[in-house]
Amino acid sequence: MRFRRFGRVLPLLVALCASNSVHASLVDDIVNAITHAVDCTSCHALLVPLKGLAVLGDSAFSSTFTAVCNALGGYVGLTSTDLKVEDEDVCEGVLAEQGPILAHDLRSISPFDRTSTQLCNAVLGLCQQPAVNQLNFPLPVAPTNPKKWLSKGAKPFQVAHFSDAHIDREYTPGAEVQCTKPICCRNYADEAGQPVTEPAGALASHHCDTSTGLTESMLRAASAQEHSFSIFTGDVIEADIWLVNQTGVTAHLKQFNQEMQTLMGTPVFPVIGRYLFILLTYNLTIAEFGLTGNHEAAPVNSFPRNTTSGASSQWVFDTQAAGWSKWLDAPATNSVQHMSGSYSVVAPGTNLRIISLNTIYWYKANFWLLDSDTFQPDPNGILAFAAGQLQAAEDAGQRAWIIAHMPPSSSDAFHDQVVQRYKNTIAGQFYGHSHVDEFAISYSDYNNRTAENAVSTMWIGPSLTPRSGNPAFKIYDVDPDTYEIMDARVFIGDLSDPSFQSSPQWKQYYSAHEVYGSALPGGWPASTPLTPAFWHKVTEAFEQNDTLFQQFLEFKTRGFNTATCAPGDCKDNAICALRGGRAENNCVVSSPGLPFRKRDGEMTGRRVTTDHCEGTGLGTIFSQMPSGMAEIDVEALKEKLKQEVPELAQ
Repeated sequence: MRFRRFGRVLPLLVALCASNSVHASLVDDIVNAITHAVDCTSCHALLVPLKGLAVLGDSAFSSTFTAVCNALGGYVGLTSTDLKVEDEDVCEGVLAEQGPILAHDLRSISPFDRTSTQLCNAVLGLCQQPAVNQLNFPLPVAPTNPKKWLSKGAKPFQVAHFSDAHIDREYTPGAEVQCTKPICCRNYADEAGQPVTEPAGALASHHCDTSTGLTESMLRAASAQEHSFSIFTGDVIEADIWLVNQTGVTAHLKQFNQEMQTLMGTPVFPVIGRYLFILLTYNLTIAEFGLTGNHEAAPVNSFPRNTTSGASSQWVFDTQAAGWSKWLDAPATNSVQHMSGSYSVVAPGTNLRIISLNTIYWYKANFWLLDSDTFQPDPNGILAFAAGQLQAAEDAGQRAWIIAHMPPSSSDAFHDQVVQRYKNTIAGQFYGHSHVDEFAISYSDYNNRTAENAVSTMWIGPSLTPRSGNPAFKIYDVDPDTYEIMDARVFIGDLSDPSFQSSPQWKQYYSAHEVYGSALPGGWPASTPLTPAFWHKVTEAFEQNDTLFQQFLEFKTRGFNTATCAPGDCKDNAICALRGGRAENNCVVSSPGLPFRKRDGEMTGRRVTTDHCEGTGLGTIFSQMPSGMAEIDVEALKEKLKQEVPELAQ
């Protein structure tokens, strides 16, 4: 096998050492390989000329794919605007910021090993995730007689949960809602003077990110609800990821921290942004996983591991350590700075430990994770930190909540994850990222997913940004003895109400206990928490009661642009996803662009709707290239590359 692989790489080595004319042939190899990239094998073949291009330098790599992106944008004989990838400025911005990371990856890995399979999965969707790596991870033995958490029937206290703010400080009332950019409702220079077909509302519009006014309105509304503290599960920055830079991101993080301090009258426990997977059983196995707010870096999703030289996201952790110091004690603040944004703190007046984890280090769009063929099961020591905090909670007789950005059930999570033994300690997991109101269930046995084997619930909060639904937040009713969730009530701002733009009102949309509890056979007692078994029974009710399932779909986006999902494969896969507390069991099969598309996969306008959280990035551009090649003048593209990329013409 090694000789066969060397034989495939040999043309690359020759190309790098040969004369000027060979660089020109690399153009042919790249364009032809993209055109024929239709499956996993051809994706690996594509990586060979891409590695040769990456060796020529970051500039050559980014410039080449900027030209390809622009070609698919209609600049080189595109025959159908329906397949347009992005506007020229978006192509240039995304490739300039994120292209060098992918070039670094290609220079660092083999085109034919496990990491390259992950790259083909994450960037082009042409490979399925490789088999999960197994690794022993030492933990103390579980106690023989674990503490029993019994409710005394005391009055619940309340906790507010909001997520995915995506605040656009350049939101402009009256600007175009139906623009050609990934986000609209702002004034773009290349659209100046064009007639506005749908003007942005004074406060908010769908297809756009969150205005400052909407942000403040939501914070005031959440603060007005009775609650002891809040959790914020990440993503402050808007989706103009082709324009972000460190200076702007830093300023926006500081501004939102100040708004939360000013407008929320109780402590807020935030996360950096993108996801941990803690599956709560007695055994421990490791597979790749993640947690953290991916938009809190520049370039977006750019969180290098501490094993990567020459790159760091420490400025994010320093910024947030200072901004969160109002709510965190000194050890937790120090942890934010020195544990890649993760921390642990006991909520005031409770026996509840909040463990906030930065899991962007297991997120597919964090391309820094793909720069080594060596498996790194615990980047930056975050797993060890999580295990230590859970053990500390167990030793102290505390319950724990895990809070993070991306749920481990997500289709854009790597499959390699962690299975923990602390099911008796963890009372709940809380995430954001998907922008939809949903849940996922962890099981002790994924081959036998039953109510009896359900061990943990992932509460996934709706988004504030109206880009993907009516803006919303949750209020949890929490048992003060067990710290389990007794009810979850969702509050929304209804953008279909004309008065919302001038006098926004946030109203209770539904109660999970009322809607789902009443739908279960025999009901669900008001004194019983919404346990993992409860949510499994809800999924069983979905199977039998399609009206209830359709109502769940409406709840996901809070009544806006509700997805259709008929009984059969769609519904079966949707229920499987709810029962897929770890990504490898969520029934999602990778396909081009899937990790970056909206979960329900609908088409809107001129292009596939991108993932609510991710927006348009490197993955969305690359995943559409193979199919787009059929629509352009390939020979004209080759000539364009030879003319515009100096490194290819030397």
